[in-house]
Amino acid sequence: MRKNFIIAGFMLASAVLLGACGGNDSMPGMSSSSSAASPAPSSAQAEAGHNADDVTFVQQMIPHHSQALDMAKLVPSRSTNPKVLDLASRIEKAQDPEIQQMHGWLSTWGAGMPGMSSQSMPGMSGSMPGMMSDADLKQLGAAKGAEFDKMWLDMMIKHHQGAIDMAKTELTKGANADAKALAQKIIDAQQAEITEMRGLLTQG
Repeated sequence: MRKNFIIAGFMLASAVLLGACGGNDSMPGMSSSSSAASPAPSSAQAEAGHNADDVTFVQQMIPHHSQALDMAKLVPSRSTNPKVLDLASRIEKAQDPEIQQMHGWLSTWGAGMPGMSSQSMPGMSGSMPGMMSDADLKQLGAAKGAEFDKMWLDMMIKHHQGAIDMAKTELTKGANADAKALAQKIIDAQQAEITEMRGLLTQG
């Protein structure tokens, strides 16, 4: 009996020892899995990393883009110039997805849009370069044909220049990599469109 007890004790000790070794063997796997998972939070933090200037840029660029869309939507029923029609279509296709992208960032950052009804927009236009007033848009909407084309191109050039100025501020003061990338994209695209629009004005 005593001999059996000693053998059983030895087997139990061996099992404990093996279990400890097995635990050590599993540690590298555990550490590797935890290290593999660790970049996720840091990546999320990097994506969410932003400052007040990023928020201001996005909160102002959304209504700025929205006004450009409103202006672009006036073109099909008022212009017969195929080049103006094509440009308006391209502006709409480019800026609408950017608006959705920026809304997503505000949601990620836990920031919302300031209260902006149509009535409050004129008041905000003073803080956003290039924004048209209600009177400007009313005058544009009443025009037709070549008169409309010239007025629309003049206004859109100013509007684009305002967006470029805002984007340059974001590049200087912003912290979020995605927002700064969008700012650079806006500068590149809208500067090219300004050149195009100035060319159309000379043709007219």
